[in-house]
Amino acid sequence: MDNIVFLILRRMRRPLLTLVLVYAASILGLVLIPGQDAQGNPWHMDFFHAFYFVSFMSTTIGFGEIPYEFTDVQRAWVLVSIYLSVIAWLYAIGTILTLLQDKTFQHAIKERRFAQRIRHLREPFYILCGYGETGRELARALTERGQHVVVVDLNEEKINLLKLQNLRDYVPALHANARTPRHLLEAGLGHRQCAGVVALTNNNEVNLKIAITAKLLNPHVTVICRADSHDIEDNMASFGTDYIIDPFDTFAKYLSTALQTPGLYLLQRWLTEKPGTLLPDPVYPPTQGHWIVGGYGRFGKAVFNRLKKEEITVTVMEAMPEKTGEPKQGVVRGRGTEEDTLTEADIEHAVGIVAGTDNDANNLSIVMTARAMTNKLFVIARQNYRENDALFRAVDADMVMHPSAIVAEKIRVLLATPMLYEFMSLAAYQEEDWACALVSRIAGLVDNRVPIIQEVVVDQDRHCAIHEALERGRVVQLGDIMRSPGDRERSLRCITLLRISRNSRELLPEADTKLLPGDRLLFCGTRRAFATMEWTLCHTATLEYILTGEDKPRSWLWRKLQERKKR
Repeated sequence: MDNIVFLILRRMRRPLLTLVLVYAASILGLVLIPGQDAQGNPWHMDFFHAFYFVSFMSTTIGFGEIPYEFTDVQRAWVLVSIYLSVIAWLYAIGTILTLLQDKTFQHAIKERRFAQRIRHLREPFYILCGYGETGRELARALTERGQHVVVVDLNEEKINLLKLQNLRDYVPALHANARTPRHLLEAGLGHRQCAGVVALTNNNEVNLKIAITAKLLNPHVTVICRADSHDIEDNMASFGTDYIIDPFDTFAKYLSTALQTPGLYLLQRWLTEKPGTLLPDPVYPPTQGHWIVGGYGRFGKAVFNRLKKEEITVTVMEAMPEKTGEPKQGVVRGRGTEEDTLTEADIEHAVGIVAGTDNDANNLSIVMTARAMTNKLFVIARQNYRENDALFRAVDADMVMHPSAIVAEKIRVLLATPMLYEFMSLAAYQEEDWACALVSRIAGLVDNRVPIIQEVVVDQDRHCAIHEALERGRVVQLGDIMRSPGDRERSLRCITLLRISRNSRELLPEADTKLLPGDRLLFCGTRRAFATMEWTLCHTATLEYILTGEDKPRSWLWRKLQERKKR
């Protein structure tokens, strides 16, 4: 609001002063120039009548000469005043039109409307700072789950693109620099419904400033940041950033999991992929033999270090080692797109290759050239831009690393289904046989489609029927709420992954587990199963039938008819 007032006063200062001077001169002239009354006596107009006459004269409406007819001298002065006022008003109106078209003024108006809209929000929301590929994927994923999002981005084109996207929920967006505290406050950082701030820009320093601002101005808000520099990550962690996501280290961990426990890696992919898509196939990266890493940037270093920890022999190809550095063992100088470089890297005896440069064309060329030289390769390709999806599908790599997709997927799990993040953390300590058995169970439920992940909290607000039953002392087992209301002998197509009850955590709880008020449950299964389960949890009569097998009349009329039949 202060910016708007300042712009108006600054731009309208001269036009307003001009109008004031024209009005003052016109009024003073009418007061000083003598006139005549009806009897022909000399008469002077007072300031009130002069101001009144000039006011309607300047609008060109005209009510005649008041209170007496003017003399010729007065009429001559009125003519001068008319032309002066018309010129002054044209100058003022022209300045107003110019001000309305000014981009700075329009941005100030949009900023004020945006801040007002945010102040009126009454449901929890997340602030997304940056609307690149990661931001777009995350905004779509969160809105599809009914969660609210506010976007701040410095690029006006991205903000305009947001308005054209067919998102499920309206997303307020502000074209501004998210590293400025004022803009974060306008986006709702200080709002009591602000659930979290997510820094997704492609600049580590900007993400760091956003994290610092968020933690200083609202210490209780959840802060999630993207970073690909270990120094920046350490800085973020030092002041309590809740989650720091490095896409390169994250993928390197995925690769390590796939090498050690392929079943656990497959389970993770099945549970975290977009629901409804085809189930990914299992991958089995070779754990013995020679690997080649193309590109020794941030991604190449992360993969190289992981492979070395697995005691795998690795050769690095790098076109500019003086810029990126090189491992102690040295590098093969070259991009890897040429046969000579791949031959020097011993492609003939390699079992796996990583095309990990920051150039999609080079990565595709590395993969195609390597496959032309040998067809016994496990291929990992880095995809930097979403518009190249079709090309990377065509090259058919065994694993594709897309930084934006990895960050968006991990943040979506953290914000949309936080219990799934906790489940995967606990599952990492389980044996490979445990993961394979769970994968088999899930495969039997979902018909080659990624399952739906659903969190259920046994509380009064969301699931009143089961909460009331437990408060009355009724015994409700986990298997009860997984029965079909149409046939209580048939189970719904879902699996309980995790139960959190009074700070205790239980993986894959049994069906005879007794539920308690406040329990948090994580399920995976079909959308229809969860719609049916929701009905059971929220409707007393349905839950009663599930527990007892008796279909009791629900309305007063049917109860009376049932009582009459018993008589």
